[in-house]
Amino acid sequence: QVQLVESGGGQVQAGGSLRLTCSGSRGGYGMAWFRQAPGKEREIVAGISWVSGSTYYADSVKDRFTISMDNIKTTIYLDMNSLKPEDTAVYYCAARALTASTSPQDYAYWGQGTQVTVSS
Repeated sequence: QVQLVESGGGQVQAGGSLRLTCSGSRGGYGMAWFRQAPGKEREIVAGISWVSGSTYYADSVKDRFTISMDNIKTTIYLDMNSLKPEDTAVYYCAARALTASTSPQDYAYWGQGTQVTVSS
């Protein structure tokens, strides 16, 4: 059983930075960050595969966000820079076997979510 716990959300002004942390994974799982804004579908933000360490970013966050994994591969981070009001959403950490996927339906394990609010 994998229990994921996110932390690090909060309120920040546009242009600011936040770091999200997701702990509770274990070896062998691909990990990803998704987000969901009110009235919108859940969307992929970034993913990282346990096997290769390869990463994926949504176009909307490329060059601003960085996903990384700790050395024992049980915690992932999302460093968010140059935040924009449109980044406001609940951010969720998710895990699935081995590789990351861009589809939320492919993930078996989810955290409870953490709110990120970016004011203009």
